[in-house]
Amino acid sequence: MFTDRQDAGRRLAEILRGRLEGADAFILGVPRGGLVVAAEVAKALGLPLDIVIASKLGAPGQPEYAIGAVDADGDVTIAQGIRLPEGYVETEAAARSVEVRRRVEAYRRGRAALAVQGRTAVVVDDGIATGLTIRKAVEYLRRHGAQHVIVAVPVAPWGTAKQMRSEGLDLVTIEEPYDFAAVGQFYREFDQTTDAEVLALLDGATG
Repeated sequence: MFTDRQDAGRRLAEILRGRLEGADAFILGVPRGGLVVAAEVAKALGLPLDIVIASKLGAPGQPEYAIGAVDADGDVTIAQGIRLPEGYVETEAAARSVEVRRRVEAYRRGRAALAVQGRTAVVVDDGIATGLTIRKAVEYLRRHGAQHVIVAVPVAPWGTAKQMRSEGLDLVTIEEPYDFAAVGQFYREFDQTTDAEVLALLDGATG
């Protein structure tokens, strides 16, 4: 159990410290809540902070249930074995791509993204459920030339963590519970993070 996202970030930083020593690394938060965790990691380790944005595609009539994800390039991945109405993926992906671009522009405010090529990128979120969105962020970073990508989260379901590692993802966690309903159940405080908080964290980050 974590007190809040800041507490989770500080605890993640201690796990990552030895692995990142001497590496040309930087921290990438997944907005919005993941950036709060990422900012604590970056601060504790003295590393640059940026964002990586991908968005889940929700199921018809169940927007919170992820059936795929889209990244900032507009590239789409759909979970295997899911049957969907004709044209649904295209419509949903187009809508989510617009939102991803909006968030990139709103959060960066004209600032260039940190250079990815040949570096170690550490993708941080406040937790993983299915892992579809963060997998898409990893794909995006690899496509843009990251030498190595580490996914670091405070909590992920045991089954999801096992599957991600079997796919070759370098995953760092603190807790991997069998009994998992939602990320928020592992935090005493899990308030929604606002756009203003995201901007403040990016403005105060090490460049």
